[in-house]
Order: sequence, then structure tokens, then C-alpha cells
Amino acid sequence: MHALVVIDVQNDFCPGGALAVTGGDEIVAPINALMADFDAVILTQDWHPAGHSSFASQHPGKAPMEMTEMPYGPQVLWPDHCVQGTDGARFHPALATDRADLIIRKGYNPAIDSYSAFFENDHETPTGLEGYLRSRGIDSLTMAGLATDFCVNFSAVDAAGLGFAVTVRQDLCRAIDLGGSLDAARDGMRQAGVTLTDH
Repeated sequence: MHALVVIDVQNDFCPGGALAVTGGDEIVAPINALMADFDAVILTQDWHPAGHSSFASQHPGKAPMEMTEMPYGPQVLWPDHCVQGTDGARFHPALATDRADLIIRKGYNPAIDSYSAFFENDHETPTGLEGYLRSRGIDSLTMAGLATDFCVNFSAVDAAGLGFAVTVRQDLCRAIDLGGSLDAARDGMRQAGVTLTDH
């Protein structure tokens, strides 16, 4: 069984959003077209409470995209984004959400960020996605979405580490590319055994 995992195609990550990824809206139609080819479709959704600890606004003197140390390790400080119930947290309006078998929300713990669809950023606290996939008999995953170098990257590496066969459709992702983060993410994904393709 093969699932398509669509990562965080939300308004705040698309042009005009609070944490816009260049070209983020360009991938919506081709992702929709791909959904029929899979046994299951899973959507992830960043779902932060207001005042989340990963927001630069919660750290006096810090600006978005600066780094800080959290109890679980280094953390990029982001602009406030994908706040629960806001328009920015909603899926892009053109995304075919009706096709989703499962929508998994992440980042809702105010004390810890969550890039990966599988674990929070402590790399220990599970989201429950692994159990869902195993109970459905799904062993292969294709990933697309936003952003290549953060949530897609972390999700792909975690999935490979859990023993899933993972492919990332680079043509259906877009990156933030913060100080070389895209190249580093690609190298890390390959080292983890993730297949990177452009079609």
C-alpha cells in the first residue's frame, strides 16, 4: 500500500501568507492531480496555539529567522504563523482536501515545535501517524508540500528511519532555503535512504 503525504499546504506558507514560501501555490494543482494514483492520501497541518514558543514574538529582542536554544535543542524562531482557527492555518483553498483519508495536525503543543509528520522536535513524542499507517498496511510513502527543507525534510527522514520506503517529489515541493538549508536537507534525506525525484 502506497500513500501520498501532503505536507502543510496552508495559506500562511503560500504567497501572501505570514511565512510565505516562494511558489508555494504552484504545487497545489499537480498535487491534486496525483491524489488518484495512491491507496491513501494524508494531509498534515501546522496548528499552533497563539503565543507558540517557536514564534519570534515570544522572545524579546529576537527577530524571525534567528536561532534560539530550546530544552530540546536549536530552534529557528518563526513569524507567527498557522495559528489555530485563523485563515492562515487553513489549507490552500484549491487543495483537494475531500480526498484525504486522514488530516494530522502538528505543532499544537505550545512548548515544542513540530516539523515532522511523525515526531515533535524532541524526536521522541509521536504524532500517531506511524500507528495509523501500520494499521492500514501502508509501507510506501510519497511526500510533497511545504517546505522542502523543513517539514518535508524532517517528515521524510523520520519516515525512512521508521522503515518506510520514502520518495520526495522535489517538483511538488518548495523550499525556504535559510542559509543553505535546502542543500543540507537534500544531503540529509539522501543519507537517510530517501529517494528524491522530480517527476
